[in-house]
Amino acid sequence: MSVTPTTPAGDPVAEATRSVVGDFLAARLAGDTDRLVELFADEVDWLLADNPVVPWIRPRSTGAEAAAQFSELSEHVVPEDARASIDTFLVDGTDAVLFGQLAGTVRATGKSFEGPFALRLTVEDGRITRHHLYENSVSIAEACVPGT
Repeated sequence: MSVTPTTPAGDPVAEATRSVVGDFLAARLAGDTDRLVELFADEVDWLLADNPVVPWIRPRSTGAEAAAQFSELSEHVVPEDARASIDTFLVDGTDAVLFGQLAGTVRATGKSFEGPFALRLTVEDGRITRHHLYENSVSIAEACVPGT
């Protein structure tokens, strides 16, 4: 995956944001939870629609809880089937927005999910303070329900 973010030329704040988001993506891809904890602020504005059917989707507010979401996801999704691609990566000051597609298979049911996503991140003082993820939660929930 090769994505070049759009960043206003010469904006040091945007460059710092782009760098932290790049580190976040690398840590996420590597499954490096310790690095993710370092990248998230102590308190995080976390938004991911709460879905009681999906074990890894729940409210979170601390950096450690936010980083743990990625470990929990890997416990419930077949690693070989997990895919994400980024189509667009925009940076403006402290904000970054990524658009793309994600897919996977829920380990407990063997069912697949897929759909578009949008992720808004805010970086302040070198750490991620906002993580708002918008995804196809219906497809994910359906994949978590056995036998349908």
